[in-house]
Amino acid sequence: MSVAIHGTSTRQKSDEPLSLIGQAANRHAVNKEALSRLLTLDIGELRQQWRGLYKTQAPRNLSRELLAQAVAYRLQELARGGLRPEPQRQLRRIARQFKDIGAASIRARPELKPGTRLMREWQGRTYDVLVLDAGFSCQGTRYRSLSAIARQITGTAWSGPLFFGLKPNRPATRWFSQEAGPAGEPMVGSNAAD
Repeated sequence: MSVAIHGTSTRQKSDEPLSLIGQAANRHAVNKEALSRLLTLDIGELRQQWRGLYKTQAPRNLSRELLAQAVAYRLQELARGGLRPEPQRQLRRIARQFKDIGAASIRARPELKPGTRLMREWQGRTYDVLVLDAGFSCQGTRYRSLSAIARQITGTAWSGPLFFGLKPNRPATRWFSQEAGPAGEPMVGSNAAD
């Protein structure tokens, strides 16, 4: 049997385990031939690949197609790197929440369509931001993120979505001033995001 990976061919005897792993694990590019080769493997060979990649037995209830997808993902992950830190944190948070309460919520990030205008007043001045195909425009300058615009406007680090009102402010401890409000009750202090 011959396996084409990275433009090379590896010969194997029929009693040797099929190994796409060794060549992908050395962080070389995984090419289309190697991935399409997975489609020709039987379920036993896919389970063997799974064991080598994940260092555990493949779940018995996974279909051949799902095994092939999981093996392909892992090969690409080894070759190109895994998830970035933020999605990893989100997945850990979801897993913890599910483990603790048996359910998990996923915070949807609002998608802004090109042409959308965002307006924000800051210290008596109104700022108008135009959403572009790739980034944003504010006062004739292009920016990659809303946070960069918020930083430019305020001079401090801000969450752009929070600054422009696209993300609700997290419930935080309220600070009370010592001034008395109506009926002698303490007044809620001003939030910096307002």
